[in-house]
Amino acid sequence: MMTLSPSSESTTHLGHYGLIAGVFDELDISDLIDTLLPKKSGHNIPHSTVIKAMCINGLGFTERRLYLFPNFFENLPTERLLGEGVLPEHLNDDVFGRTLDKIYEHGATELFNYIILQAMKHVPINPRFCHTDTTNFSVYGDYENDDGKTINITYGHPKDKRVDLLRFSISMVTDQKGIPLFVRALDGNSSDKKALIKTIKELTQNLNLDERVYHVADSAFYTEDNVKEIGTNAFFISRAPATINEAKELLIADLILKTCSDERYSCYSTKSCYGGVEQLWVVFCSEEMKKKEEKTFEEKIIKELEAAEKSLKKLSNREFACEADARMAAEQWLKENESYEFTKLDIKTKSHRLENKKGRPRKDEEVQTFYMIEAEIKHDREKVQERRAKLGRFILATNDLELTPDQLLEYYKEQGTVERGFRFLKDKSFRVSEVYLKKESRIEALAMVMVLCLLLYSIAEWKLRTRLEEAKEAIRNQVKKKTQTPTMKWVFFLFRRITELVIEIDGKRIKKVLNLDEETIKVLKLMGEKYEKYYM
Repeated sequence: MMTLSPSSESTTHLGHYGLIAGVFDELDISDLIDTLLPKKSGHNIPHSTVIKAMCINGLGFTERRLYLFPNFFENLPTERLLGEGVLPEHLNDDVFGRTLDKIYEHGATELFNYIILQAMKHVPINPRFCHTDTTNFSVYGDYENDDGKTINITYGHPKDKRVDLLRFSISMVTDQKGIPLFVRALDGNSSDKKALIKTIKELTQNLNLDERVYHVADSAFYTEDNVKEIGTNAFFISRAPATINEAKELLIADLILKTCSDERYSCYSTKSCYGGVEQLWVVFCSEEMKKKEEKTFEEKIIKELEAAEKSLKKLSNREFACEADARMAAEQWLKENESYEFTKLDIKTKSHRLENKKGRPRKDEEVQTFYMIEAEIKHDREKVQERRAKLGRFILATNDLELTPDQLLEYYKEQGTVERGFRFLKDKSFRVSEVYLKKESRIEALAMVMVLCLLLYSIAEWKLRTRLEEAKEAIRNQVKKKTQTPTMKWVFFLFRRITELVIEIDGKRIKKVLNLDEETIKVLKLMGEKYEKYYM
C-alpha cells in the first residue's frame, strides 16, 4: 500500500506579476523611494519593496480586497518578484500600514511628483495636453477628522450614487496617452471649481512643461475667477457652461454652422473676453448628441411641466394682502419659469374672521380680505423651439487664438483619457479602490498608490503598443484576431497560466518558469530585459 509523503516539488503563481515588477524597475524609482522614505533598522524590507508589492497587489485583478493584502502573496514567488529573502510572511498588515504612514509623513503628492520626474528620465513622457479632472470614492466606517491636517472624510456629491457613505476625492492629471502626471487627495466635499485651478497651478510648478502644453478641463473649471487666474500664463481648453449668460444667448442664436473635418460636427467661431481674457469660443453641434437628446427631450418637457404645475399650486395656496402683491408674485413666478406662459390668471378674494375665530362670519361682522392667485399654464412654444434648436450644441473655449475649430475639438475630445483613468481606478476588479482603512492619513497615502498603479499600467500598455507597431508585430485579442493595440489587462490574462516550479535536489533548490508560450515570449522580448528577467 502506497503512503503519502511531502512533495519535494512546489509551484507558485507568477502570471503577469513579472510585467508589473518589470515596469516598476524600468522607471528606476526604488532607490529614489528609499532615499525619500528611509527605513528604520527594525524593518525587514525597505519601503520601495513594500510599495512595489502594493502595486503588484493593486494590479492583480484578483477580486481581493485590500484588507486581504497578506493572503494575496501566499501563493506568489515573492523572492523572484521582490528580491531574495522577501517572503510572504514579511508582507503583513503592520509593514503595509507603516509604509502608508511614511508616505503620508513625506507627503503623498510630493512623493508622486518625484516619481514622475524620475520616470520622465527613462520613459519619453512628453505631455502636449494635461487633462485635469476630479472624482470621489466611497469609504466604509466612521471618521472624525478634527486635526485640520489630513483630508476631511465626509459626505459629498456621490458619483457612485452611494449617498449613505462618506467619501474622499482625488484630483488627477493625465497626459494625452493617459499616463498620470499628478495626484492629490481632497476632502469628500471639495469644490471642483477651486480644485481644478489649484491642480493646474501645482502641476505647472512641479513639472517643467513646454510652453505649448494645453490644460484641458471640463466646464467645472470654467469660471470667471479661474479664467482670470490662468490668464495668459498658460493655454487652456474648456467647455463653457451654458449657465453663463453670454453662452446661453450664443447657444440659442440663429447661427450659420459650417461642417467640420469630422462630418459628425458643425461649428461657428466667435471671440469672447469672458473674465477679461481674450478667447476663441466655438459653438459645436454634434449630430450624434442631438439624436440622443431628441429621444428624451419630449419626456423631459412633460416632467418639467409637472414640476412647474406643482410649484404654481404651492403659489396658489399663498394669501396676499392686496391684489397688486398677488399679481406681482405671479409675474415673478413667470420670470423665474420663463419656459411657460399663463393660459389663465385670476386673482380671487378670500375672507377670514378676525382674531382667528372659526366658522362663517355673522352678518355685518368685520372680516379681513386676502387675495389668492388662480392660474393655469402651458409651455411657451417659442421657448421650447429655442431649446430644441440648441440640442446637441456645446461651446469650447480657449485662450489660444491660433487654434482652428478642428484642432480645438480634437484636443478637447482627448479629455476622455483622464476619465478612462478614473474608470480604471473604480473598476470592480481593481479592488484597491475599495477603501477599508480607518485613518485619514493612510487614505491620502493609498490614493497616491492607486494612481501609481495606473502609472505603471498605462506606461506598460503604451510601451507594448509602441513596440508592436515598430516591429510590425501583433498579438491575438479576445476574439482571436491580430491587434497592435491590446489592453494591458488582456495581456495580463494571456500570462495567467505561468507558474514558478521549485524542485529540491540534494538539498539544492532549483527554480524554473513553466507554461511560457510563443505569444507570451513575444510580449516579453518586445518589452525588454527588465521584464524578461522575471521569467528566466
